[in-house]
Amino acid sequence: MVFDLFGSLRSITKLDQVCIDNNAFRLHYKATVILLVASSILVTGRQYFGDPIDCIQRDDIPQNVMDTFCWIHSTFTLPNALTKEVGVDVIAPGVDNYKPGEKKVYHKYYQWVCFVLFIQAMFFYVPRYLWKIWEGGRLRSLVLGLNNPVIGAEERADQIGLLTHYLKTNLRYHDSYFYYFVVCEILNFLNVIFQMYLVDAFLGGAFSTYGFEVLRYSEMDPEERVDPMVKIFPRVTKCTFHRYGSSGDVQKHDSLCILPLNIINEKIYIFLWFWFVILAVISGWVIIERMVIIFFPHFRYLYLRSAARLADRNDIREVLDHSRIGDWFILHLLAKNLDSLHFRELVKELRNSLSEEGEKFRPRDINETGFSSKLS
Repeated sequence: MVFDLFGSLRSITKLDQVCIDNNAFRLHYKATVILLVASSILVTGRQYFGDPIDCIQRDDIPQNVMDTFCWIHSTFTLPNALTKEVGVDVIAPGVDNYKPGEKKVYHKYYQWVCFVLFIQAMFFYVPRYLWKIWEGGRLRSLVLGLNNPVIGAEERADQIGLLTHYLKTNLRYHDSYFYYFVVCEILNFLNVIFQMYLVDAFLGGAFSTYGFEVLRYSEMDPEERVDPMVKIFPRVTKCTFHRYGSSGDVQKHDSLCILPLNIINEKIYIFLWFWFVILAVISGWVIIERMVIIFFPHFRYLYLRSAARLADRNDIREVLDHSRIGDWFILHLLAKNLDSLHFRELVKELRNSLSEEGEKFRPRDINETGFSSKLS
């Protein structure tokens, strides 16, 4: 599965010839995945092909030893020093002489940002991966070249006839197809919420209010405000190194460490905060729409009518009167993929075919949700 996911990630930038989802779904597996992978690559490039940490100290400890030690064991800042005046009381926000018992905040996330971003990208692709498995290429096989507006009259008639026969033969047997898609949409929503909690835990509980604090910071008095980006992603931190001295006693060496990657990290995570909030709102709205479509059949007609404006509204009503929600979903996807004129002919032929069947396909007064299936 992991190798399949990597293969699928390479194809997310390609345009889909057949659309099997919607714009909200694509925000998850295309826009968000591309954003997270690009951010991961950017941080990785600076981290492994640059100098992610520079520590300053006056003692005889080799520079590379101090850098490696502070990289492995993490650096820290002092929350009590964040409000002190830089250049007068402290040399940088949160950097001051440590007093025993004073609270330290270790920034352990620093070396793991690139990995976490990539793992997040994989999580955002999982619902799409599951949907492709469950969908099984069904819609691609149903399109039959009818997405091409330039097609011979005889070939068009044959393809529409085949598609009509399939839809009539499998009428009312597509519900599982629809509900699999709904499950994936719910997974999209749950994943966004999970990612927000994950990043919050990763950043030590600072992500949940990060966006609010940045907005509040811009409105505060410059003399009183503390930059939340510097608080969470400090550029200058401290590191304490212990070693044995010449007499065998333990010596403590304090070092100042510059974290250049945090200039990038703060921009990435402030954007991700707003992006996740917007994505969660959109995904939640999509689930509400799905519930409306499930329990109020009349909205199925409205959605299909908006996707197929050239189709005769009476043909659409008649076909939906004979259909269940899974059939509506198939027709809605076909309306988005087929040429508008071809879809109009398909709906007309399907209506005529169903009408010829008589009582066998008589519209039911009560549909699968317990509500009237009549749309008129």
